[in-house]
Formats: sequence, structure tokens, C-alpha cells
Amino acid sequence: MEIYKTVQSLQKFVQKQKDDGLTVGFVPTMGALHEGHLSLIRLSQATCDRTICSIFVNPTQFDDPSDLEKYPRPVERDIAMLESENCHALFLPSVKEVYPDSLEATESYDFGFLEKPMEGAHRTGHFDGVAQVVNRLLEIVQATHLFMGQKDYQQFKIIDRLIELTQRPVQLVRCPIIREEDGLAMSSRNVRLNPEARAKAVHISQTLRKIKAGFGHKSIIELKKWGFEQLEQVDGMSVDYFEIVDADTLQNIDDVSESQQVIACVAVRVGGIRLIDNMLLKVH
Repeated sequence: MEIYKTVQSLQKFVQKQKDDGLTVGFVPTMGALHEGHLSLIRLSQATCDRTICSIFVNPTQFDDPSDLEKYPRPVERDIAMLESENCHALFLPSVKEVYPDSLEATESYDFGFLEKPMEGAHRTGHFDGVAQVVNRLLEIVQATHLFMGQKDYQQFKIIDRLIELTQRPVQLVRCPIIREEDGLAMSSRNVRLNPEARAKAVHISQTLRKIKAGFGHKSIIELKKWGFEQLEQVDGMSVDYFEIVDADTLQNIDDVSESQQVIACVAVRVGGIRLIDNMLLKVH
């Protein structure tokens, strides 16, 4: 695996692949890789001729400075994991390399309602930072395909809209959530859970599965209320939101017949760690 730390060196590599008529898959990450990330690498390799992974802890998408400071950065371990998957290239830039004109030099995008509910309501400026870094990375990498996980579903919808707004010639691929054996969605934050919090966190996916089982048999209002209460009653767990929304627009719905695709999205805090998850309840 080749490791590139500058934009110029990476772009030289990408251009060579394109000159040879090869497709290039891109998996942007913030490191602390786990099986969920590796599933994106494998899907990219199955789809494209070459796969590039980036590791960049983006400072502009953290609304809490302490969260940025505590974010795990096991770079050597990450490199070893990527090498074991035969990833073709790793982009490992500095903040200055990604943002040569300072962090404030950012373009603003209008994502409409997509950025307002759920994560948007709880993490001020988060999606501005996400859009800023993904747009910059797409500008640098010039990939033909972009692979992103479903776990950050609202983020996925934001990036889908970003590509539409910027008209970048890249195909966005949504990859399924990878879960631990007990159902907990894989996340880089999971390593920060103490044993007690880790045991409680499994209630998130269990609740989502029960919501899916009850979908169509109970009203949306009843399911949302039940889901929220199930998680709030777990000692030491607090719910930021539990929503059941249209999977395309993220708008609230009152009846299952209103939307072709419906998704349940949740964010909770357990043991001081914030976790998100979601589950598609209805797919067209």
C-alpha cells in the first residue's frame, strides 16, 4: 500500500490510474478503523479497480473541542489493517494540507431541511464541517466512486445533496451498517465505552429491531414514544432524539402510507459517550 501525505503526490497517483482507464474508489475516514470501515474498503475493491482510503480527523466537524481532543488516533494500527485488506493507497494529510487557506476558508451550502433535524438540531455547525471536508477531499482525490456507511444516515443524505449541488462526477454508494455479534452498530466511539456502558448500549439496536417488528401494526406516534421510553428507562442512558422519518427527505411522517421509504434514527448518550444508530423500516 502506498501512503501519500501531500495533495500533489496523491493526485499524481490518481491521475496515473485514470490515464490507464481504471476506476478509483474512495473511502474517507477519521481513522480508528474497525470492521465497519473495512467493509467499505472491500466493497470499493469489489466495485472499482483501485481503492484509496483517507485518514483525517477533521477539526471543523466537532462542535465539542474535548470530543476532538479525545478522538482515538491509532494510526499504525490503522495502516496495518488497511495493508491486510490490500488497500491500494492511503491519504494521510495534515490539517494544513487539507485546508491550506485556513479552516475559516469555507463555502456555505444550502441543504434545506436535511440539515435541520436530528444531528443538525443537536450538533451546531456539524454538517457545515462535514460538507467542507468531504467537498475538499473529493476535490483532491477525484475518485469515480465514493463509499459511505449507512450508520451516519443523515450525513449520507447531506453528502448526496452536496454532490448534486457541486455537480461532482462521482457515484455515491451507501454501504450497510456492520454490527457486533450482539447487534451494537460498529463505531470508533465504542472503544471508549466502559464494560457497564457497553452492556447497556446493546439496548439501542434491540429497540430498533422491536420498532421494525411493530412497524405497520402500531402508529408512528406510538412507535416513537415507545422507542424513546424504552431507552430513557435504561439507567445511565439519555436520549437526544428518537425519530421515525421519511428516508428521502428526513421529514416527520404521521402515517406509514405517506412515504415510500421510512427510517428510524436514534442518538443516545451512555457512559458519557454519544452513539447513533438507525434502521430502515420500509424500503421501496
